[in-house]
Amino acid sequence: MELGKGHMDVGLFTHRRDPQLDFWQRTVGLEYDHMGKLGGGLQQHRHHANGSIIKVNHSREPLAPAPASGIVGIRIARAGLAVRRELADPDGNRVALVPSGEEGVTGIAIELAVNSRDAHDRFWRHVMQFDSPGRGVYVCGDTRILIVAERPVERCDDWRRPGWRYTTVQIRDCFAEHAGALARGAEEGMAPRQLGDTVRYAFVRDPDGNFIELSQRASLVGALD
Repeated sequence: MELGKGHMDVGLFTHRRDPQLDFWQRTVGLEYDHMGKLGGGLQQHRHHANGSIIKVNHSREPLAPAPASGIVGIRIARAGLAVRRELADPDGNRVALVPSGEEGVTGIAIELAVNSRDAHDRFWRHVMQFDSPGRGVYVCGDTRILIVAERPVERCDDWRRPGWRYTTVQIRDCFAEHAGALARGAEEGMAPRQLGDTVRYAFVRDPDGNFIELSQRASLVGALD
């Protein structure tokens, strides 16, 4: 998989915009990037985290309840931090600030609970073509996917639901990487679409149905053909 940047992004959905922005900017201390309109009453508030983007997607309308995704938390490395800080955002989504380098985390880490470690091992190694320094650890640039539990995870067929909902891999060619992932065994999430001259994106799904966005962003890889 040819990356457009060496950091994964992660997104959540909420209807509590102001408390969430206060948490991510003041409590966690992330730099605010900008707000993008997604349509349908959705706004995306983007925050920088060691090269990754934490996407706080605010819905004007109440979000329908849904089973939690397999994303159970994230870790953000922080230089100069002596001990881990466990936090939860206003909706209860877990985030930990960790000393830079703890368990190999120098950017962010995305923690997953999974139905099957074996299925995810094949998915992240073969389908997504990520390196793996050890079982249950998968590397995309400086971002780590960490399998932290094997337990029942329910599928949800709409990624616009409360809580941690999707990850993003920035790639150079959305059409090619989407087709390649499907050919290697990924489940379709959404065929490629284009948002103006800003981004071309698609979704695939992991073995538990979690959504993974494949994003070809013009600001990272150049004008969209």
